[in-house]
Amino acid sequence: MSSPKQSHHRIAGLASFAGTTIEWYDFFLYGTAAALVFNKLFFPEMDPLSGLFAAFATYAVGFIGRPLGGIVFGHFGDRVGRKAMLILTLLMMGIPTIAIGLIPTHDQIGYWAAALLVLLRFLQGVAVGGEWGGAVLMAVEHAPPDQKGFYGSLPQTGVGAGLVLSSLAMGAVAQLPEEDLMSWGWRLPFLASVVLLGVGWLIRSRVPESPEFVSLKTQQTAVQAPLAVILRHHRRPVLTIIGARMAENAWFYLSATFALAYATGTLALPRAEILSAITAGAALSLLTMPLAGWLADRIGAKRLYLIGLSILALYVWPFFTLLGSRELASAWLALVIAIGLVFPLMYAPESLLFSRQFPAAVRYSGISLGVQIAGVLGGGLAPMIATALLAKGGGEPHFVVIYLWLLTAIALVSAAMMNSDIPPLSKE
Repeated sequence: MSSPKQSHHRIAGLASFAGTTIEWYDFFLYGTAAALVFNKLFFPEMDPLSGLFAAFATYAVGFIGRPLGGIVFGHFGDRVGRKAMLILTLLMMGIPTIAIGLIPTHDQIGYWAAALLVLLRFLQGVAVGGEWGGAVLMAVEHAPPDQKGFYGSLPQTGVGAGLVLSSLAMGAVAQLPEEDLMSWGWRLPFLASVVLLGVGWLIRSRVPESPEFVSLKTQQTAVQAPLAVILRHHRRPVLTIIGARMAENAWFYLSATFALAYATGTLALPRAEILSAITAGAALSLLTMPLAGWLADRIGAKRLYLIGLSILALYVWPFFTLLGSRELASAWLALVIAIGLVFPLMYAPESLLFSRQFPAAVRYSGISLGVQIAGVLGGGLAPMIATALLAKGGGEPHFVVIYLWLLTAIALVSAAMMNSDIPPLSKE
């Protein structure tokens, strides 16, 4: 029978998975609503394409808040502890999500509605920017040496679970008559977050603190100003993480959010079917993500990441070709492969690969800064850039494909330059 200490890595893995699922449910819910209803509810005076662009602009505000969250929570995560930050970020994500379900629309208070939406989205971004680093480190730092890739993939698996839940929730209300959906139906998935928030807090409050952080506190080797140490002595790992992650992040949000708007708008495919395809891809990732994490323990996280990027480069053109056929079966295949197979090969090994770029004393700050800046440049701007490129191409995705190829080339070079071993801490 396992002793309590021996089972801590399992508790930490479960807590990271559950909490990340809930936080990403909240975050993705906004993206799905932005693609389907927010352009009509908050920007009704614009033409459809401009309204969609404006809705994605408010969506991007969440990504702009993420580096701030990474800096603030990274600092306190390295100084105070990983566990406290995980509980705080969960609350900071859940409360704005519930508030979004309660705010008036443009018809009721005019453009103040959009202003409130932007503010709440920004708070969501700050929360998720601080959450990711803590969830990953709790899983990786608790895990046995030969299973860090697998346990590090569990909080990554929570992303797919959150997308499944948010897609199912929006898919359910999307079945309502248009008038009911636009008046009250869209609010229900946001208000349901109150239940998930309670469950997440209960689970995360039970996980013990990271053993590596406890060791730092015991030995009194914690750093007073982690961000300053990162900027002075560990700039290269931050830059390589930014370059390596932009392609993966852009790919995910283009296939999970932009593709929804593109397929249902430009290609006139049924909204419910495309949502179902995205949900199916995310459901498949619940299996392929931990499998990829297990594979990272066998062949190395860096090698697997490079393999995933190479497959992405090969799949970009077939992805848009399949969608452009306007056949439901082809669209299903395109989205399921994109989210369920290609994405996990890059996302699963990130936890282990990125955490190895920094010593433990500044790790929370280091990975949070690099990952969240990449989130702004990759995922945050990607739907807007792709929408603009689609318009420039007259509805054809050629420029979007070139954009993704460029990001992938940058990522391959950046990932190849990454450390294979944890560097020593420099304080001088």
